[in-house]
Order: sequence, then C-alpha cells, then structure tokens
Amino acid sequence: MDAAFSDEQEEIRRTLREVLAKHAGMAEVRAAVLTPAGHDTDLWRRLAERPGLPGLAVERRYGGAGCGLLELALACEETGRVLLPSPLLATSAVIVPLIAALGTREQRDDLLPRLASGELTGTLVVPRGTLPAALGLTGPGPVDRSREGGRSRNGDGPGEGDRSWDGDWAGGGRAGGVQARRSGDGWRLYGEAPQVLDGHSAGLLLVAARTGGYADARTLLFVVRPATASGVTRTRLTSLDETRPQARVELRDTEAEPLGPPGSRVREEPAEVGAGVAAVLAAEAVGAADRALERTVGHARVREQFGRPIGSFQAVKHRLADLYVAVEAARSAAYYAAWSGRPAAAGLALAQALETARRVSGEAVQLHGGIGVTWEHEAQLYFKRAASDELLFGPVDRLRARAAETAGLFDTTGPFGVPGEREAVVL
Repeated sequence: MDAAFSDEQEEIRRTLREVLAKHAGMAEVRAAVLTPAGHDTDLWRRLAERPGLPGLAVERRYGGAGCGLLELALACEETGRVLLPSPLLATSAVIVPLIAALGTREQRDDLLPRLASGELTGTLVVPRGTLPAALGLTGPGPVDRSREGGRSRNGDGPGEGDRSWDGDWAGGGRAGGVQARRSGDGWRLYGEAPQVLDGHSAGLLLVAARTGGYADARTLLFVVRPATASGVTRTRLTSLDETRPQARVELRDTEAEPLGPPGSRVREEPAEVGAGVAAVLAAEAVGAADRALERTVGHARVREQFGRPIGSFQAVKHRLADLYVAVEAARSAAYYAAWSGRPAAAGLALAQALETARRVSGEAVQLHGGIGVTWEHEAQLYFKRAASDELLFGPVDRLRARAAETAGLFDTTGPFGVPGEREAVVL
C-alpha cells in the first residue's frame, strides 16, 4: 500500500473541507436538522456540483467521478468532522453499490445518473436489524440461495438464480417484516420497517421483503419510488443523534419492482458491499473523533486553573496524548480497510473507529467540564454521534467477532477434521 495520497485525493479533501468550513458550521448544522428533510438541501446541491460528492464513487459512464472507495472514505472523514447531516452515507455507500452490482441495465441507466448528480437520494429498508447485520458485518448476514436453484414449494417464490437472500435480519415469520406478493405482472409490498436511515426523505427505497410461503420463504430486494408509489407512509423519529435522521416506513399494498433480472446470478456478494459501508463509516467516525480531540486540545490551552492552562498539567497531557494515538491508529485502520476492501479489515476498522469515537467524545465532555454537557456547546453533539453510531452500527464486540470469523481466525474443526473442537489457524 502506498501511504501517500495522490494530488487528486488531496484536492478532494481540501475542496470539501473548504466548502464545509463556509457552509457547515455548528449553527448551520443545528438549523439543518430542524428542516423537514433533516439536512440542508441547498448545501447538498452545492456539494453535488463541486466536488461532485454524491457521484464520487460512481462510474463515469453513469455521470460519476469514477473514483473509488478510498476517495469516498476521505470525503466522509471530512463530513464526519462537522457532523454533516446528509444523505451521503445511505445513498453513496449503500444504495449505489447495490444497484451497480445487482440492478438490471435499465435500472442502472435510470437510477445511477440521478443518484450521482444528487437529484435522487436513496436508502436501504431493512425491516429488522441494522445495516451491519444486513450486510454481514455482525453476523452471517444474507445467504445467497440463487446458487441452490429450484423454486419454492408453493410455486410463488423466486425461480432458479433469482437474487434472493435468507436471514432473520430481513424479518419474516408469520407476522412482522415486509411481505411481497405477486399482483398480476408486478409485486405488492406489505409491512413496515421501524428504523430506516434517512427513510423520511429518500427518493428511492430498496426494500428487503420476504416472498414465498412460511416454510420456504426467501428475501428479495425491491425498488420502491415513494413519489409515485401508493401506500407508503414515512414518519420521522426522534433520535438520540439528530444529525443522523431516521424514520419508520410503512408499506400498504405498495407497488414495487425486483432489483435485478430474475434468472441471473449475484455478481457481487453482499459482504463486499458491507465492507465498503464499514470502511466509510469508520472514516466518518475517525473524522468526528479527530475534530472532537482538536476542540478539546484547544480548550485545554485556554482554560486556566490555579493560574495555569489545564493543558500544562501532566495528567491532562497524558490523556490527550493517549487520545491522539487512538485516533491515528483508527485512521490507519480505516484507510487500509477502504484501500483493501477486505470484509475482515473493514469490520475491525469499524469496531476500532466506533470505540475510539466513544472514548474521545467521552473524554472531551470530561475535559470541558460542566460546559461540555450544555445544549449550547458542540461537545455533547459529538458524544451523541458516538453513542448513536455504536447503537446503530455495532456493537463493537460483535463486529470484531464477525471479522475474526470472516478471516478464518478460528477453525470450527479440530485435528484430523474432528468437529466440536476449535483450532487456531496460522495466518
């Protein structure tokens, strides 16, 4: 890995930081979360024009910049520094790669240019569980059954090669989750998802819905366009972190189309998309932790006690030095995860970044004293972001456990292939 960034990558970082410094201060962020969209739509359009933020990782043939995951992670590190409320994570890190990997040619030609331009935003609707669970970061995640072939026993399920995934993350059972039923030549969706990132404002919903009977149900991804589809109710929720808006999405007899053509195989495993999401989330958390530490160091230089700045005390110096080391270690892990795209590396990077953000923001509140928990100060906003992200995208121990399992750190069979024992694998 070349540790030095290219001139283009440095320009992306520099340009974005300049724009955010002018238009995304704490006052602007506080005002943006109170709008119906939950983010500054004018700023989103500005970022779409320069530096072309929504289309950063979209191929040039679809109107994007043609950059990769590392450039998107660098951009998200900058948005994390200012706690920018925006559709960037749900749209560019989740929806774009799913459509690019699984969509039909017509779906890609229709949706990707609009997503790249910022005209359209999207989100993944997972009826039960979180994004890491759905994308295989905290558990087995979706299991691709297209390679098994065959139809469901009652004949209304997907045929051989359909893009269908199993897993409790999608809901299911006799009640709960989202159910899909054939209606003429199309599909209809019924059910609800209680917690959807940017669900109240997204112009495109990718809904994980169960098809087939109870005993042999499968999960497909469906495209729903709320602007034209009937029976869609979206209710914005009150969340711990207002800069990360969420909503409850209810579907009642809602028309939808499957993502991708029936009869074709999945070209990219869901875990690969999950690795990208984890790398981007890790970079964003590192940006928030870095900014919280920067503000805390600045406060320690000017806050006086016993006639001296508190930053001159050895105990405070040691605490700040430890936080600096933690942030730099998390940053290195996030960069490597974005550069390599390895699922295990991404899961570990996300765990380390979430843990670092929680530690740094907690220390920031402590070192700011009583002012750190007041509504007017920004320290509490970084603390809420760290706490909320660990709830939404963790927990950290499950991220690490799944990364170890993905990397094959422990074999499930003992010597001579005898099951029931655990043997360390030499890496």
